[in-house]
Amino acid sequence: MKVRNLPLFDGFIETPFERRFQGLLRQAWLQRSWHVIVAEPGSGKTMGIGDLRDEAARQAGMVGGRRYPVLAVTAPKNDPREAALGNLLLRALGVGARGRWSERKYLLYDLLGQYGVECLICDDAHDLSMPHLIFLKELTDHLFLAFPAHPLGLCLVSAGRGASISLKDVFDQPETMWMQFRRRLDCLQPYCRVVSHTEGEVRDILIALEQIYRPSFPELNLQQWAGSIYKWLTHPLLDPQKSGRVLMDPLMKLVTTALKWSYAQQEADVTSKHLDAAAELLTLRRDRIQIIDAENNRIKEDEQEKQGSGEEQKKPKPKGRKAKEPEKQHSSDEPENPSPK
Repeated sequence: MKVRNLPLFDGFIETPFERRFQGLLRQAWLQRSWHVIVAEPGSGKTMGIGDLRDEAARQAGMVGGRRYPVLAVTAPKNDPREAALGNLLLRALGVGARGRWSERKYLLYDLLGQYGVECLICDDAHDLSMPHLIFLKELTDHLFLAFPAHPLGLCLVSAGRGASISLKDVFDQPETMWMQFRRRLDCLQPYCRVVSHTEGEVRDILIALEQIYRPSFPELNLQQWAGSIYKWLTHPLLDPQKSGRVLMDPLMKLVTTALKWSYAQQEADVTSKHLDAAAELLTLRRDRIQIIDAENNRIKEDEQEKQGSGEEQKKPKPKGRKAKEPEKQHSSDEPENPSPK
């Protein structure tokens, strides 16, 4: 029997977290302000950045050439050189990273003004090195002093939990470089932590998912499980800080896993059994090690052998005279007709 695969939704959902997060990004874009933004891993930061970048490009249009009002990159990993970050910015502009960096560096300054870049967003900013931060300051200084002046907004988006704010300890250093960097941060919202979803916001997300998956589940009613899902996803294993907030990543994993199981059994609505099993998979069994082996193949082979032997036993035996058993050969030491004593 062929297993039915649920067509999954992989687009952007404007959740309450995304509205808060993108609100900060838009503020940096429109006001050319600088912010350090922190949110928990799995909250949806990268999806929100990509959606805002695409929206800004659509608004700019193609009249007069390509324009990238919002330019987004991910911080280089394990490469502290300023050229690593510069090459990523060039690729985001659609320019190949060829030639010497000393020449491409000044080309980058010109391209940022030519393509109308108004805001830089750096995702995973906790991976930025000292040379990366110094290069960002040099880049923004050069554009600000150009004629005409071209100020840039800057958002350093990082992942973090608890009360700590990444990069704050760097900017709090007494060197002149970091004093200048700290001075350019927004005076009202320099360091921002964007929190995830409350129980009421989880219900709103479930209502949106009902509309998305309605073609596959005509009687889908996810909002009735909002309380249970909130309780499952604030389990201490998923919420070690006891914040009482639900991340988007485990929420989507729980719902889509239960939906896939229900869809495979041709059900019109998701069942509590599948939701409970998916929640257990995310919490109590999340560290369980799955053994991947050919055990299923061996079991199938054994069953085939048993079936084959059973068929041989069931085959009718041919009718006729029984074959005579071969006479036992006597050894030369024994007499042929021993006399009884």
